[in-house]
Amino acid sequence: MLEGHVFLGFGFFLIGLWHLFNHIKLHALYSNSYTSTLWFPFRISRHLELYFIMASCSLFIAMELFISPLHHHPLDPDGTIPSDHLHNFEHSSMALGFLVYATFAMVLDRKCIKAQHELTQLLGALAFVQEFLLIHLHSRDHTGVEGQYHLLLQLLILVSLVTTLMGIGLPKSFMVGFVRSVCIVFQGVWLMVIGLMLTTPGFVAKGCSIHFKEDPYLVKCSDDKALHRAVSLVNLQFSWLLIGVTIFAMSFYLIGVTTGRGYGEKVEYFSLRKEGHCSEEDSLKNDLESQSQKTSMQEQI
Repeated sequence: MLEGHVFLGFGFFLIGLWHLFNHIKLHALYSNSYTSTLWFPFRISRHLELYFIMASCSLFIAMELFISPLHHHPLDPDGTIPSDHLHNFEHSSMALGFLVYATFAMVLDRKCIKAQHELTQLLGALAFVQEFLLIHLHSRDHTGVEGQYHLLLQLLILVSLVTTLMGIGLPKSFMVGFVRSVCIVFQGVWLMVIGLMLTTPGFVAKGCSIHFKEDPYLVKCSDDKALHRAVSLVNLQFSWLLIGVTIFAMSFYLIGVTTGRGYGEKVEYFSLRKEGHCSEEDSLKNDLESQSQKTSMQEQI
């Protein structure tokens, strides 16, 4: 659980930070023609971000089902999923959703599909939907301290989902991309916090303890007073992290805008709608379509 939460959380953090940097830079350089996208090309490799997502998701699935010493055999001899491995398959299914998103996002870009922006946003939204539902309907009984951590995680996933859907109808909105990027960063940080706080005895609230013999990830409190205090501490952690992420995001924005104005290099627009290998092909197709339309009109006359 510790390795999975930290690994997945760090991946979300990196992607969110990369998105935040690009949204701020593009908005500073191209405020009049800014377009919010769900992924951004690298200079060294156009699809490096998507390759990173696919590799990370594949490794996470392998970690959940095969690599961990406890999960060498994810299935029972009769081919069924054992009850104590259901949560591993649920976690793997979350990663599978983002793997599908990244794969088809790359295919749509390579094929130069006209509806690439809308379909990519839809695929991203579906990945967040699956993540939200699998955590909300988790096979583990998320109650008490563990339940509070995952309840707040669901809030972050929901904001990511809503802003991704809003990106379909509001592609020019900087705030949609900015809020989504900050939320993905926060989701990554919160996942890492969950992994550390629920598996490290020294981080457990006073009056509570981890029952390693019963369940290595189960935090129980001695009485209702200790449970109430532990849940309140989780809320405080979330609120303090929210303030910290907000300060970081606003500072990052101010630095990015100041730096962006001094770039002086409006050579390459990283937005998928402006920059890319499809532009020349699209213009050629448009010329051929216009010529065919003119020819048909002349024949009709």
